[in-house]
Amino acid sequence: MEASCLVLLLRTCMQIFLLPIYLLWYLGIWAPFCKKAFPYFMASMSVHYNTKMNTKKKELLSNLSDFASPEGELTLLEIGTGTGANFEFYPTGCRVICTDPNPNFKTFLDKSLSQNPHVKLDNCLVASAEDLHQIPDASVDVVVCTLVLCSVENTGRVLSEVLRVLRPGGAFYFMEHVAGDPDSWSLFWQQIYAPAFNILFDGCHLTRETWKDLEKAGFSELKLRHIHAPLNWNPAKPHIIGYAVK
Repeated sequence: MEASCLVLLLRTCMQIFLLPIYLLWYLGIWAPFCKKAFPYFMASMSVHYNTKMNTKKKELLSNLSDFASPEGELTLLEIGTGTGANFEFYPTGCRVICTDPNPNFKTFLDKSLSQNPHVKLDNCLVASAEDLHQIPDASVDVVVCTLVLCSVENTGRVLSEVLRVLRPGGAFYFMEHVAGDPDSWSLFWQQIYAPAFNILFDGCHLTRETWKDLEKAGFSELKLRHIHAPLNWNPAKPHIIGYAVK
């Protein structure tokens, strides 16, 4: 009881501190500003994140080629491509379809493509993860999603779209920050910082239990593990990492 009261008190203090931003949001000023500024923040943050998570990302994406088509080609859809921070981990010659709801990432995406010529861009779409109607059913071998499911509006709908566009036997790779264990210090700080992350980082939710959505999505096989990311002091340390087969 005392811990929950302390969380409520500190969370309220955080919301009071953020009142000027809430006012800008209410006036319709904050959202368009955030959409333009967020890619610049992510361009810097992605470099730091890849440095800290390099080993984990390499390990996760090391077997992407196992899901190539019988012809040996790998068609990969990345949801929420952002700055293209995952391109360096993709196998040579793979064809990538990029999607992101924020068109302001394009400059950074183009730069990443020029730095990773081993990746072939198939298409680049401005689209939300919940509505990928421009991508035909069963048309991709692999879907990749990293640090995206925390900010989508409907996780279940996103996973339904993933299953729709994957060919039978295709795989969905994910690396997402999630809620900490109950009664842990991680969850304690997440609950306090949740309002700040949500409004400052384009709708990011710190306390989502994304693994539960994955477990009930309907994949034939799910390989998932919880890790504690080496991100120095950061309430987004708890992660899930793995892949699921259609």
